[in-house]
Amino acid sequence: MPGLVVAMDGPSGSGKSSVSRGVARALGLRYLDTGAMYRALTWWVLDQGIDLADAETIAARATEPVLEMSTDPDASGVTIDGIDVNGPIREAAVTGAVSAVAAVPEVRAHLVALQRTLIAGAPGGMVVEGRDIGTVVAPQAPVKIYLTASAEARARRRNAELTGSTVEAQVADMARRDTLDSTRKADPLTMAADAVEVDTTELGLDEVIAEILRLVKERAPIEAR
Repeated sequence: MPGLVVAMDGPSGSGKSSVSRGVARALGLRYLDTGAMYRALTWWVLDQGIDLADAETIAARATEPVLEMSTDPDASGVTIDGIDVNGPIREAAVTGAVSAVAAVPEVRAHLVALQRTLIAGAPGGMVVEGRDIGTVVAPQAPVKIYLTASAEARARRRNAELTGSTVEAQVADMARRDTLDSTRKADPLTMAADAVEVDTTELGLDEVIAEILRLVKERAPIEAR
């Protein structure tokens, strides 16, 4: 680990993005949204007209596009072959397809390698959010958080981020994605044994950030100074 790494895992809509950016700002660290990387590659797969059921082709072509991430918590984003895809990756088509692409082992291996490279190159450290950070990407991270929230709260938050959807549709879609993400063979969504679970259902953003900062000081006092 090059510096302090805070692993932020949890299901969709639990508040990982807003909380992670806030924690990164407070600690002066970089920020990485690994979910955006899977969404970006999914956007590319759809743009190329690749059949989502054709895992072999997805696996063979996963390394073709040049995927670049900004790790500035105030200007995070992703490009594919130089194209800014921050808007398109939040659209319903990508949301409905990302679990299928993310389940391909070769896709995960490729993106995990990229994520580890970004973490290693982060001056001072990084707050990394996703679904397998504490268990796969950065298992040695001194601070591991697992954010949760009620299904309704998660659906409201995610609906505010995405386009072309409703809260009701998000409840159903998130239930589907939770099942797919937690049962896939490659790096399933699960809480690391040494992670701290934080339920954000009844907490405001500032309250959650404050709790995470408290945990950072408790678990990594040297790095958090």
